Amino acid sequence: MKKLVVSGTVLATMLSFGIGHAQTAGQDMKDMTHDTAHATKAVGHDTVHGTKVAARDTVHGTKVAARDTAHGTKVAVKDTVHGTKVAAKDTVQDTKKIVH
Repeated sequence: MKKLVVSGTVLATMLSFGIGHAQTAGQDMKDMTHDTAHATKAVGHDTVHGTKVAARDTVHGTKVAARDTAHGTKVAVKDTVHGTKVAAKDTVQDTKKIVH
């Protein structure tokens, strides 16, 4: 009998503890709304940060591409001038040979 009373007391204590900590549907809705708002703010913050990083990287990439294009253009102009001079000299020499 003593075991039955102790078991009953333990069971009653456990049930009352569970009921005392149960939340209502309204409280669950409030918690869900709070969690959703927090998640939305976090996603918005991360999106803004990602956009800023992407914009910074795009600007950097554009500057590098412009610098490389300018360098490539200078090299191409130098090579074209050099090739034109060589061709002109060869033409002059061949013309002299033909004349003589």
